[in-house]
Amino acid sequence: MLSFIDKLKTNISDKNSNLCVGLDIDKKYFHDDVSIDELMDYSMMVVDATRDLTSAYKPNLAFFEEWGSKGFYWLESLISHIGDEHIIIADAKRGDIGNTGLHYANAFFNHFRCDAITVSPYMGKESIEPFITDSSKGTFVLCRTSNESSTFIQDDIFSKVISVCEQLNDKQNIGLVVGATNDEALKDVRSLSDLPFLIPGIGAQGGSLENVLKINGNHLDTTLINISRGIIFAGNKDHDSIRSKTNDYLSQMRGFNG
Repeated sequence: MLSFIDKLKTNISDKNSNLCVGLDIDKKYFHDDVSIDELMDYSMMVVDATRDLTSAYKPNLAFFEEWGSKGFYWLESLISHIGDEHIIIADAKRGDIGNTGLHYANAFFNHFRCDAITVSPYMGKESIEPFITDSSKGTFVLCRTSNESSTFIQDDIFSKVISVCEQLNDKQNIGLVVGATNDEALKDVRSLSDLPFLIPGIGAQGGSLENVLKINGNHLDTTLINISRGIIFAGNKDHDSIRSKTNDYLSQMRGFNG
């Protein structure tokens, strides 16, 4: 059985794409009385418009959980619609310890059949360990995020997060979440680690795709660059607009020559 990191490498290589499409289907971008059925149809359309251009999808749990049981049905349906040919990352930011963490892992890896999950390391290595027992399932640990005030805490601990993740990565299934909006922070993390990166912050959040590619030029075989609103709400929010914008981003990635 391939480790998650080997699966990630194979997926990026086969699809010739470092793109991860973030599925943040936020109802505020639609009319006031939008229904969950409309949002479900829209999310399926986004997948259909991008399927051959992306290596991964990252559904953000917040936009499904707010709908309760119907939201979980939507998530199940969306994952089924994506199928088995892409890396599916549950952007769940879980981080509990012991038996509770194991139940979270079981939910996302076995019930929802996701390939990876985002995890907060704030409670120490015990908050990562429940998610890394299966070498074929990946865990992207929050390290340096894109939000403005993150440096207040993360400047002091990011190197410790890297150290813990390197120590725990014997099954080759751990990566780091590192935001694109702070070039120096991204450089700092990359200088300390060869782990796979999941990089949000391009597009609506203002990160530079060119800088991300330069900083990670020697590690693009395991780097996923996430773009959410910049793709899924592009143009007129229709199939052609979304596909065109996705092609624009992917062309920049494929055109990078180091």
